[in-house]
Amino acid sequence: MRKRIFEVIEVARPGDRASNIYDGIMLFLIIISLVPLAFKQSYPIFGVLENVTVAAFIVDYALRWATADFKLAPRKLSAFILYPVTAWALIDLLSILPSLHLLNSSFKMLRSLRMIRALRVLRVLKAMRYSRSIAIIVSVIRNSQHALEAVAILSFGYILVSALIIFNVEPDSFATFFDAIYWATVSLTTVGYGDLYPITTVGRLVAMISSLFGIAIVALPAGIITAGYMEELQKDRR
Repeated sequence: MRKRIFEVIEVARPGDRASNIYDGIMLFLIIISLVPLAFKQSYPIFGVLENVTVAAFIVDYALRWATADFKLAPRKLSAFILYPVTAWALIDLLSILPSLHLLNSSFKMLRSLRMIRALRVLRVLKAMRYSRSIAIIVSVIRNSQHALEAVAILSFGYILVSALIIFNVEPDSFATFFDAIYWATVSLTTVGYGDLYPITTVGRLVAMISSLFGIAIVALPAGIITAGYMEELQKDRR
């Protein structure tokens, strides 16, 4: 019985209708639980939605904990001890915490903490668990971990060097080193908000060179993930 529950609550395998239905229901509940975050005012229907969704999330969390041995350590008691500190379990727990005051008045102090309320956004991460497409992307990122780590180190080095150069070349335009870090990060992503920018000729030359390198660095992870995604799709088809 527990094994079948585990099969249903995990990502659906081809032909497992019950698991597909469960995944669909959970995705729907996650989506509607995020609707209140798009409104500043509170409406009675939001309370009903939150009660229903948080109850479903608690049941899901309990079922996953009760079947943790099938995923972490088959037939070992340690699986039930380790499960609450796994990444997915922590995401599940943090997505439930903001709504506990709805189920029990003893948690009413959580209502006053807007940061706690914002933790509901973590429910978006829960959706990753129930989507086959997202699961493929996560697998691609995991398989390309070393290449992406190299790009991350390169990006960090680029930001640090660019910030140090512009901070010393344009001391009047950047009041703090954090401002320079912010400018370098924005330049790396080629966003260009325009709130901070160099005004001297040397500073503009640095910005031009920095932007050109930024375009190249930003393109690297996209290429790595795309290549990995195509490879994963081919494996899936085979």
